[in-house]
Amino acid sequence: MTEQHIAVVDDAPDITRLLANYLGGNGFRVTECLGGTALMALMRTDPPDLVLLDVGLPGDDGLVIARRLREHWQTSIILVTGRSEPVDKVVGLEIGADDYITKPFDLRELLARVKAVLRRSSQNLHPSGQLGNDAAPPADRLHFAGWVLDCGGRRLLASDGAEVSLTTGEFELLRVFAKHPGRVLSRDFLLESTRGRDAAPFDRAVDVLVGRLRKKIEPTSSHPQILKSVRSAGYIFVPAVSVQG
Repeated sequence: MTEQHIAVVDDAPDITRLLANYLGGNGFRVTECLGGTALMALMRTDPPDLVLLDVGLPGDDGLVIARRLREHWQTSIILVTGRSEPVDKVVGLEIGADDYITKPFDLRELLARVKAVLRRSSQNLHPSGQLGNDAAPPADRLHFAGWVLDCGGRRLLASDGAEVSLTTGEFELLRVFAKHPGRVLSRDFLLESTRGRDAAPFDRAVDVLVGRLRKKIEPTSSHPQILKSVRSAGYIFVPAVSVQG
């Protein structure tokens, strides 16, 4: 299997070396870039699968560079910064970053986030279509409790064929639930598995989306039978799911 390529972008050589050594020791090919100019040169010659991008760069900061990346390349982006305010995280994600981690961070947490982002990216490019994975082939229809989730058409259909409108965040979350029936899913897992416009990077966002989905798919939203809460653990999608092309 070809090594996945990561670019580590920071103006501090000791930081790029530390991260390059750690990620390299975990099976990745890593290129160190001491600033945006070096990164742009790399993007033209050997574009990485993921860019680990420091926000506080001199000159064009990480947010400016992230916008530029999104305009021209499909690479995944994780922003690294000392800013911890929620509004800063929202700005970073709204301009196209896939994740956001604040300093100081644990290297094991960083590795987990890198793997999660690359996994999502790989599944979007090469969907397996197997129930239990996070991506479905475009033609798949997931049937559950009288509902049909049309993954290709990104539609939810009732038993009478009527379409129920879903926002991007609601659709992505329902698809994850329907592809993991009978399993308790934590909020962290759900946040990692969904990145729609409505899927903000906070635990509360999952609860809000679940509440909205319940109003649309449950016979009685106050007594949910499809999306049940599991105290201190997350949520479980109760009905059996069948897949049809």
